Amino acid sequence: MCTGKCAKLIGKLLFPLGILSITANLLLYFPNGNILEMEQITDFVWYFHGIVGAGLLVFLPAFMMLGAGGDGCCANRCGMLLSVLLSALGTVGAAYCVVISALGLVKGPLCDKGDGEYVYPFRNDTDEDNYLFDQDRWSICRKPENVVLWNVVLFSILLGLGCIEAVLCLIQVINGVIGVICGTCLRKRKVSSTAVA
Repeated sequence: MCTGKCAKLIGKLLFPLGILSITANLLLYFPNGNILEMEQITDFVWYFHGIVGAGLLVFLPAFMMLGAGGDGCCANRCGMLLSVLLSALGTVGAAYCVVISALGLVKGPLCDKGDGEYVYPFRNDTDEDNYLFDQDRWSICRKPENVVLWNVVLFSILLGLGCIEAVLCLIQVINGVIGVICGTCLRKRKVSSTAVA
């Protein structure tokens, strides 16, 4: 197995995941496609967990992984070592996205219940009475329209993407350590056989 090829594959997988994470985070700023005032947007959106955590901090190791299997013994091992360090950083970024997304899901969105004041109507929910499992309660949020569904879908997407990115970055940490110790590719021995006439 070639650790350099594995690193490149993981790097190629991380790019679309990072782009999707950034896109999902940006969409959270426009609930149901509406442009709102800054103080009317759910607070967990402002942690930039999809943009920075699952986006930029994952792009760094992805770029390094694409170059980790280059020519030359020193370049290979040094590249793999750097990819291990950056993959650890990517794992932290993806885990940050997972934590903030989970909190955003559990705490619920900021919305107007019809009286013109934006509040967090689900913040005091107990585990047994959580709004996520009672869709009938979602209609309590009047403005922006469908904000609960919007937040649940996008925070869930970010949660899933963050989990996948964290797993891929952890795989690269292990792969990179093997690459540092053993080199990026196991050389195939050429066996020459002579035919006896």
